[in-house]
Amino acid sequence: MDGTSGTGPAPVEAVLFDFTGVLTGSPWAAIGGIGDKDGLSHDEVLAFMLGPYDQDTDHPMHQLERGEIELMAYVADVQARAEAAGLELDFDRLRTLMSDLPVYEQMVVRIRALRAAGLRTALITNNIREAGDQWRAKVPLDELFDVVIDSSAVGLRKPNPAIFRLALEQLGGVDPARAVFLDDHPGNVAGAEAVGIRALLVDDVDEAIADLDALLGTQTALGAEPSGS
Repeated sequence: MDGTSGTGPAPVEAVLFDFTGVLTGSPWAAIGGIGDKDGLSHDEVLAFMLGPYDQDTDHPMHQLERGEIELMAYVADVQARAEAAGLELDFDRLRTLMSDLPVYEQMVVRIRALRAAGLRTALITNNIREAGDQWRAKVPLDELFDVVIDSSAVGLRKPNPAIFRLALEQLGGVDPARAVFLDDHPGNVAGAEAVGIRALLVDDVDEAIADLDALLGTQTALGAEPSGS
């Protein structure tokens, strides 16, 4: 049984979060801007750099995020393709990408409140092995999450439904109907929904927090910060 009573959705037991775009600012604008010299649109650059990001394919970026290739192999591929296409991409602008992303402190506060209210939390991030020290230092992961799923460590990446099933398993076998996921990419939201997880697409972080509060309803006393914060 999924725990529903027939009168409404099952109570939420776990809330799952994306990293960039949800806990921190999004990297998409910075990545998309490296083709400004050639007059390329951000969408054109993102497609070139990331491939079809709403899918899980053999594009080098997807291989990198699954930990199948190293960063330098990805860089060599991008540079070769850019040279062949006659593109002048300013890769130097990405050197401080992760450190430049602001942390959304209001989301950090809300996650602390969720845990104080007894909900389990997990982070599911598409990331690369070489950036691990940088992104892990942005927020106190051990204080915020019961489970951290790094795509490059587990060999799976969003939107593959398997990565969401892994997170639920590591949370102790949470029923998908009792979980909620927040992500700023529509493809990842669809991947979570494919396994039965309720998902919220994050565009504005404050609106996302309000949407999460509305979904949780009276389950948690989220109006106040947890004691000691």
